[in-house]
Amino acid sequence: MKICLCQLNPTVGDLRGNVKKTLSTVNDAYKGGANLIVYPEMFLSGYQLQDLVFKEAFLCDVDKSLKHISQNIPEGVAVLIGAPKQSHGKIYNSYFLIRLGSITLSAQKFHLPNKDIFDEERYFAKGEMGKIIKVEEKTVGTPICEDIWYPDVVQHMVTFGANIIISPNGSPYSRGKVELREKIVVERASENKIPMIYLNLVGGQDDQVFDGGSFAVDQFGQKVLSLPQFEECVHMVKFEDGIISSLDASSTNLGKFDENHQDYRAMCLALQDYVRKSDFSKVLIGLSGGIDSALVATIAVDALGSENVLCVRLPSIFTSKESLNDAEILSKALKCKLDTVSITDINDQILKTLNPLFSDKSVDVVEENIQARIRGLLLMAISNKTNSMLLTTGNKSEVAVGYSTIYGDMAGGYNPIKDLYKTRVFKISHWRNLNYFDWMLGPSGKVIPEEIIRKPPSAELRPNQTDQDSLPPYEILDKILEGLIENDLSVEDLEKRGFDNEIVKMVEALIYGSEYKRYQAAPGVHLTDRSFWLGRRYPIVQKWRDKK
Repeated sequence: MKICLCQLNPTVGDLRGNVKKTLSTVNDAYKGGANLIVYPEMFLSGYQLQDLVFKEAFLCDVDKSLKHISQNIPEGVAVLIGAPKQSHGKIYNSYFLIRLGSITLSAQKFHLPNKDIFDEERYFAKGEMGKIIKVEEKTVGTPICEDIWYPDVVQHMVTFGANIIISPNGSPYSRGKVELREKIVVERASENKIPMIYLNLVGGQDDQVFDGGSFAVDQFGQKVLSLPQFEECVHMVKFEDGIISSLDASSTNLGKFDENHQDYRAMCLALQDYVRKSDFSKVLIGLSGGIDSALVATIAVDALGSENVLCVRLPSIFTSKESLNDAEILSKALKCKLDTVSITDINDQILKTLNPLFSDKSVDVVEENIQARIRGLLLMAISNKTNSMLLTTGNKSEVAVGYSTIYGDMAGGYNPIKDLYKTRVFKISHWRNLNYFDWMLGPSGKVIPEEIIRKPPSAELRPNQTDQDSLPPYEILDKILEGLIENDLSVEDLEKRGFDNEIVKMVEALIYGSEYKRYQAAPGVHLTDRSFWLGRRYPIVQKWRDKK
């Protein structure tokens, strides 16, 4: 039996586009002699659907799309594809077997993930344990994504005669996920003595990016096939005498990327798809001369091409010549357009206008925020006029403690580095300067000037300002943030690890006090299990603090 694995990039709700992509690959695979053509979890509808799945009209259109596929596939070939299905008042995460003119519900997701970014118990009913299907005298089990994380579903399918397992997945990227997936699949294959194929979605969807990386193992858990990460790939394999073998060695990729590479590729693909699927083609970045905007600009150029990235400097009287020069050097290295709009006159006029109300009050952070909001106003105007999506540039450390101005530097449509702590911003910037790959659309070499990487971080909203005026050094701050956010440690836990009690409590207070800002922030790509949005959900107003 020849099986065509379709590791492809759907768009949520674009049923016509997803059907077109399906039928195109079906026809090509049929010409290549495929007997069975398989797609990932929820490929037809896109994933995750969230509350869109509750729309009766949407589910009706999904059914029509399934019928359209069934009426247009060649005779003698079978298709396995994922989509939602409503039955007897309940909605199921389903996997369909389609033959010419015939649609069979072959599997329903049994284990529904309800943690981190997943909330499937809100949307779907629990399905049956898992059916098996017959194709070309082979018996196939199709556990859907979460179903392979527990022993029971695969065991059930093997008990009922499955001699190969093909698992459709919609598994988004997070750091360390590749190794975890492989561990689980090896366990299932080894304990059941059955070969397994893990087929994953690829592409960005809101804050999530599906990284592909589909693979297959034999009955002993040894990997026999590995498809590329973060790329669409259609790959043919043969299943004969219990053995999976590749029929196209050119599209396999048995190497693994390091953590920096995976994070960077995830940010680029997530941005590329968010812009493209939102019907934009260009982006706009306020280029400060600092490390955060420099990395965002580099990601944008690698994802979209330098011709689609517009950068703007917005200097005030506090902006250093070094920062202006660094921004110019960066834009030239990236080969993208750079404009300059001074905010000095506008800032002076606003302060003059407010002087009757402010004259008896000392200068403080309010005046700093005015500068940030002027920049936000001007950037949004340029964004609207040029039809370019404005990108925000706050890293996870700043987003965590609220070191950003609402309606100012938080203005924008997407934030590629929202889940990247400041120390990782430096690390990945250095990595990008030393690494270049064919998929990058930007230039090779040291695109981020060393001066930007070396200089102390500063918002430059007052004379001689640095971030460390009011925050601990990022090497310390990020470890505290990782403890409080990623690991849910207590103040006492962190104190035992050598951190100052008062500093930890200050950081905790900043995190909780900034929740309202995060609720109004642009989405950004999910890199960790505790990303700000679906990965970590806290009330805006809450009075609990760790008193220890």
